Parts: sequence; C-alpha cells; structure tokens
Amino acid sequence: MKILNKEKGSILANNAEVAKTPLKRAVGLLDRKSLSIGEALIIQPCNSIHTFFMRFPIDVVFVDTENKVVRAIFSLKPFRITAVYWKSKFVIELPAGTLQNTSTVVGDSLIIE
Repeated sequence: MKILNKEKGSILANNAEVAKTPLKRAVGLLDRKSLSIGEALIIQPCNSIHTFFMRFPIDVVFVDTENKVVRAIFSLKPFRITAVYWKSKFVIELPAGTLQNTSTVVGDSLIIE
C-alpha cells in the first residue's frame, strides 16, 4: 500500500503493511531490527502506542476517520508510551525522519491506496 500526503504531494510510504488482527497489532514492529525508508506499519484500530522493547526510533502519525492527521510525533524513541488520542482511528508507524522529510503536520490529509 502507498501512503501519500494530499496537501504536500509527498509520499510517506510506498510499502505499507496493515496490522488488524490482535496478534499483529500486539507484535507491531517488535520483531524488526529496523524500518527502511518507504516502509510503514498501519495499526488499526489504534489511538495510543508504546515502543517498549523496540530497537529503533520511529515517526508516528495518529489519523482520524477522515484520514486527517490528528497528531504527529517525530522520532519517538524506544521504551516510550504516547498519550491517548481519542479522535485517532489508526496509527501509522514510519522510519524516523519521514515526517520531517515529507513536511507532514497535524491537519494534513492522507491518501492510502
């Protein structure tokens, strides 16, 4: 799957996976040593995450039902937990630096195809 920033015309990921099952949502990126540029994990449904036992920092985007960014977290380090974002319906986890490189901010609309 591809994830595009509609406002900026930038590509956040061209190889996104979706984690919908309880097991895939629980494991997330825990079994990976890194996340390459262009890769992403969409966790659905989700309004809060943790990075306990992860090995690398990630950028995190909380997205609402209209695919608008409700919170963007730059370079979330391992062993952290986010607040709960009640308007978020899913989360996109990206390689650290992706949000800055694509100028993605709160309020941007995303296209997932």
